Amino acid sequence: MGNRHKFTGKKVTEDLLTDNRYLLLILMDAERAWSYAMQLKQEANTEPRKRFHLLSRLRKAVKHAEELERLCESNRVDAKTKLEAQAYTAYLSGMLRFEHQEWKAAIEAFNKCKTIYEKLASAFTEEQAVLYSQRVEEISPNIRYCAYNIGDQSAINELMQMRLRSGGTEGLLAEKLEALITQTRAKQAATMSEVEWRGRTVPVKIDKVRIFLLGLADNEAAIAQAESEETKERLFESMLSECRDAIQAVREELKPDQKQRDYSLEGESGKVSNLQYLHSYLTYIKLSTAIKRNENMAKGLQKALLQQQPDDDSKRSPRPQDLIRLYDIILQNLVELLQLPGLEEDRAFQRELGLKTLVYKAYRCFFIAQSYVLVKKWSEALVLYDRVLKYANEVSSDSGAFKSSLKDLPDMQELITQVKSEKCSLQAAAILDASDFHQTETSSQVKDNKPLVERFETFCLDPSLVTKQASLVHFPPVFQPIPCKPLFFDLALNHVAFPPLEDKLEQKTKSGLTGYIKGIFGFRS
Repeated sequence: MGNRHKFTGKKVTEDLLTDNRYLLLILMDAERAWSYAMQLKQEANTEPRKRFHLLSRLRKAVKHAEELERLCESNRVDAKTKLEAQAYTAYLSGMLRFEHQEWKAAIEAFNKCKTIYEKLASAFTEEQAVLYSQRVEEISPNIRYCAYNIGDQSAINELMQMRLRSGGTEGLLAEKLEALITQTRAKQAATMSEVEWRGRTVPVKIDKVRIFLLGLADNEAAIAQAESEETKERLFESMLSECRDAIQAVREELKPDQKQRDYSLEGESGKVSNLQYLHSYLTYIKLSTAIKRNENMAKGLQKALLQQQPDDDSKRSPRPQDLIRLYDIILQNLVELLQLPGLEEDRAFQRELGLKTLVYKAYRCFFIAQSYVLVKKWSEALVLYDRVLKYANEVSSDSGAFKSSLKDLPDMQELITQVKSEKCSLQAAAILDASDFHQTETSSQVKDNKPLVERFETFCLDPSLVTKQASLVHFPPVFQPIPCKPLFFDLALNHVAFPPLEDKLEQKTKSGLTGYIKGIFGFRS
């Protein structure tokens, strides 16, 4: 590519295909242009002018892919790579035609790509076939969308089924499919004029509310048919988002200056207006959906709680406290349902919510008891188990007239059976723990927080001896009394007269020169 001072682009030709990495250069150029186009696709939602740059990058990606396909026609490239290069070029070409809304050209390119991948999947091992099958599944929604725009009306149903199976679409098709579903519902909403709920029919004049109510049954059916928990959670969130938008549209109609007039109709005291009743209905749908979502999450946590491995430390295992939090939210949603305007006189509705509250209170008490069992608070857990049985028996005795509305709730008989078995286990664990407690209490009385040096004669299991804070001796040692060093006070010393000792002292004699000389020569006496 030139020297150290100047870049000189070198074109990859068939003569250079001595190493397969030369093909990767072209592939990386195509992938870089395509990935930049996908980034611009996201940014074009808020900045429409970036769509022109998006199309430019897609054309650049197609150009590089065509160059790759041309190079792969060489005899040095095997048949598998040739087919993959053709499928890659067809896919990028289809994406470009898809953005240009050239549906016939796009579907031809996608079909060519799909055919190649299906042949490759049937020609190789099972592990490699999985990768090709995934590519076919990714391309199929685009093919059905193009078919729908060409004129195949049955494609919309297949798109909906693909949307459920795959857990959502990605890439260029995601927004287009959601817009298509909204557009289809908008056409159906033109014929919708009213809705009936709890014996009262109210007119629906807001288009956004009509679209939401028309898609309500489809959304609920999609949630019921969803295979994975991730898909269910995504559908729940989508439904709640649409419901919030519909509620906001109704609130905008309920102007502050019209609120009092809309709330009370003339001659019908205590009865709310149609618009306020519609608002209550949408709020009921939102809260009911939130309850179903939290209940679905609670079921998943219960299953994980039963199947968790005690030695698995790779991820945080669920705890009963997590379920308690979910049931607290559900009970709060039920309280909000009881406060909806327009349903104060509906005794059946109030009674039904009362039974649902008892059901979720029973499950909440059950998991509170489970949390107490984990910390060995046996008496508190036993009292809570008895309360669970009380709630469950109340629901069983009063649910005769509401069996149809309570059929989707957790089974009370199953909970009663589980509580009875848990009570037996709790009583046995409490007895065993009591015996262990007496043994440890006896040993602790012997120990009495004494260091090891003072209890050699008594056997006691003390785990603290193998830790860094082992109590071996008293440190610092305690002070002990010791005898004081004696002091003698000689009081008679000042009154004692000692005998003279001059005779014991050495007498010094005077000597002259003679004595000095004698001393030198050693004759001194």
